[in-house]
Amino acid sequence: MPYYKHHLFFCTNTRDDGEACCQDYDSLEARNYMKRRAKDLDLYGKGKSRINTAGCMNRCSEGPVIAVYPDAVWYTWVDHEDLDEILESHLKKGKPVKRLMLQEQ
Repeated sequence: MPYYKHHLFFCTNTRDDGEACCQDYDSLEARNYMKRRAKDLDLYGKGKSRINTAGCMNRCSEGPVIAVYPDAVWYTWVDHEDLDEILESHLKKGKPVKRLMLQEQ
């Protein structure tokens, strides 16, 4: 069994050149929110999930971006309700949220 069932990486990259970046969507605040909610729902910790920040994942035009491993699922989101849906459906029930998934490129 892996140490974490799911490992989520939130891109929190900031670009100084004015090009699009995930932090334009306040991704660090979203990461902090999702981490708090995962703890509240007992979905966080050894054998469960881990939520981390990440640098640029080269999908800036599709941002904001979350990668979920080992499932290799990539998400975008609009608001806290979307993040709650990822927690409830994907992390708790094992069902990825198709409407929020980024397409493979």
